[in-house]
Amino acid sequence: MESNNTKKAVNDLSRRSSIVNDYHTPSLSGDKRWIDHFDPENKAFWQTKGRAIAKRNLWISIYTEFIGFAVWQLWAVVAPLLNKVGYSLSADQIFWLIAIPNLIGATLRFPYTFAVPRFGGRNWTIISALLLILPCSGIVYAVNHPGLPFPVLAGLAALGGFGGGNFASSMANISFFYPESEKGKALGVNAAGGNIGVAVALLIIPPLVFTGTGVHLARAGALWIPLAIIAAILAFFRMNNLKAAKADFASYKGAFYHSHTWIISIVYIATFGSFIGFSGAFPTLMTMAFPGVSLSLAFMGPLIGSLTRPLGGSLADRFGGAHVTVISLLMMIVGGFCVVHALEVKSFILFFLGFMLLFVFTGTGNGSTYRMIPAIFRAGADNQDYAAMAVIKRHAAAAIGVIAALGAYGGFFIPRCFAIAKQTSGSLIPAVYIFMLFYLLCIAIVWWCYMRSGNRFTKEGISI
Repeated sequence: MESNNTKKAVNDLSRRSSIVNDYHTPSLSGDKRWIDHFDPENKAFWQTKGRAIAKRNLWISIYTEFIGFAVWQLWAVVAPLLNKVGYSLSADQIFWLIAIPNLIGATLRFPYTFAVPRFGGRNWTIISALLLILPCSGIVYAVNHPGLPFPVLAGLAALGGFGGGNFASSMANISFFYPESEKGKALGVNAAGGNIGVAVALLIIPPLVFTGTGVHLARAGALWIPLAIIAAILAFFRMNNLKAAKADFASYKGAFYHSHTWIISIVYIATFGSFIGFSGAFPTLMTMAFPGVSLSLAFMGPLIGSLTRPLGGSLADRFGGAHVTVISLLMMIVGGFCVVHALEVKSFILFFLGFMLLFVFTGTGNGSTYRMIPAIFRAGADNQDYAAMAVIKRHAAAAIGVIAALGAYGGFFIPRCFAIAKQTSGSLIPAVYIFMLFYLLCIAIVWWCYMRSGNRFTKEGISI
């Protein structure tokens, strides 16, 4: 099925496409921000003009995505503190407020992916940056009106999903600006810059809201409003729309029919889903299990996970993505056992170290799993068949978008698992055991599909 789809797409590409080797100078349309011709694969154009344009758009994209990730996770910090400003929320309700933005953010990644071809990368960056004002304002309103019904709070938390959707549109936009030889690095920097936004939010908000005069929780939302406006202004004056950025629905159809899109999605839920889920739940887990501990330490987990993501990609390049992913999942199980034992003996140091181990290897697992995707799609292809390779690259890029969206749903499931465990057993430990079993399942999936002797990849001597 997958082979037939590829052949059909190659034939369609051959009928409809022709290779254009002419040197194109970027030409701007009437509003002076639409580039009519942008060919990053043309080396002469790339060296003289293309790289500078791409870098300018990349850095503004990183800043906007950074703000988006920070806003996405604001409720992770705000929710456990609402009871200090007049609310009386249960543990289950607090975990709902943490989980809802992740659910909405993951879902928005699908339409956000197609927003760039529809509206233009610059235009959509402006829109998406201004949309971040809504969840920030929602937090200010909630804090200043204690006693709001829980459904209203849940609706305000859902606005935080706008920050999660930003990742998809940002990655889609930047992918159009870079040649294949530099696209991986550019997208890696773009993704890491966004992920660090989670850590920065958890770092600066606790000291910002806790002062000698009391708890000023509204600052957690108000802080990001001018930063989002700055992002929109930068995008308005300095970014570009590309007319060449077209929605590739055929490639998404090919990715959806490819069985490995769904296999890797399961693994990515274990890696990235754990990263974003633990990032959101960590402050609440700290306050529940160790009430006297300061939230000022909560930022370290997301920071470590963000920094180790590029390391996972580098290790995968050297040792193979499947091997690094399996080792990462094994170490996540070790981290889980540390957390379980820490909760049993009530040791915050062991609890903290166990979670740091989890964050380290969710990061490396993110990088290595992403590295597996293009390798899986290229497996068995003839590198000299340029038409086929072009189709494969498009399908792999589309699969990355689908997998990134599905992986983000882990940010919803993890807080909900903790909530259900706490509600039904009075302990967080059963949830950790469920996560470890899931990691074990993912190890089995990776081994069976990509490492087991006798499967398609090992038979052909292909290292995934």
